[in-house]
Amino acid sequence: MMDPTEKEKWLEAGKIGKTIRDYAVSISKPGTLLLDLAKEIEKKTSELGAKPAFPPNLSINQIAAHYTPKYNDKTLLQEGDVLKIDVGASVDGFLSDTAATVVIGGEEIDLLKATREALEEAIKLARPGAKVDDISRAIETKIKSYNLSPIVNLGGHGLNRYEVHEGEFIANSVTNSSKTLRVEGAIAIEPFATTGGGYVIDSPEVQILMLERHKQTRSRLGRQILEFIESEYKTMPFSKRWIVEKFGVISEIELKNLVREGALYEFNVLKEKDNGLVSQFEHTLLFDNGEVIVTTL
Repeated sequence: MMDPTEKEKWLEAGKIGKTIRDYAVSISKPGTLLLDLAKEIEKKTSELGAKPAFPPNLSINQIAAHYTPKYNDKTLLQEGDVLKIDVGASVDGFLSDTAATVVIGGEEIDLLKATREALEEAIKLARPGAKVDDISRAIETKIKSYNLSPIVNLGGHGLNRYEVHEGEFIANSVTNSSKTLRVEGAIAIEPFATTGGGYVIDSPEVQILMLERHKQTRSRLGRQILEFIESEYKTMPFSKRWIVEKFGVISEIELKNLVREGALYEFNVLKEKDNGLVSQFEHTLLFDNGEVIVTTL
């Protein structure tokens, strides 16, 4: 049985995650500056007494994941854009991870319906010790029923304190795996569907990083940045923009050096290989003593 104090923090993180996700959806309109949207999400997270579990992922159209605005980002949301809003909250390191997709200024399309319904089907099967492939099959079947493609190299994952991706991988298509879900703790299920072939590739752009290991560095500014990252974010992903806002534009050079030295890990922006539109929906689930709680619902 989970420690009651820890359980309460998991639940609070989920509640805040739901609130900031729904808030972000409500303010995403044509003409909205993507940078302003990210800052509003971060502000709301702080007002609710949490920290971001990771930078707000605001990925448009064929971009599937890992895009968060640059410090000088001029991207404006356009009518008809398919926007993935992937956010999370950290309450003392206990996390939530949740996502929704919206058509900016438009109605829900089949791409969104398929993905949302795939998540609903997956949640029905999610329980402690369940076979991962059963969940993957449900996701794949629902998405293909709309003549769309699941993204085969993206999927759900386990969560742990200060760790957004940990443990089991819950693929969005059948892998013939014998693996099972954990019996206690938190997981995130996140179907991705696309009008393309169903595979994402790395783009050259990187706006999100994560501490990989502590490294000694000769640069004084580099040491200051690394100390700040270790103290503020621990092993949670962070935005390059946050570091630039704290230490100035010169910090971009230091971040590159820290990546080269093996201290930081980069998350490349992911795009669908055929430039298909991409949709994502996601919830966090908590397992405790046989109970299944969708914390972000």
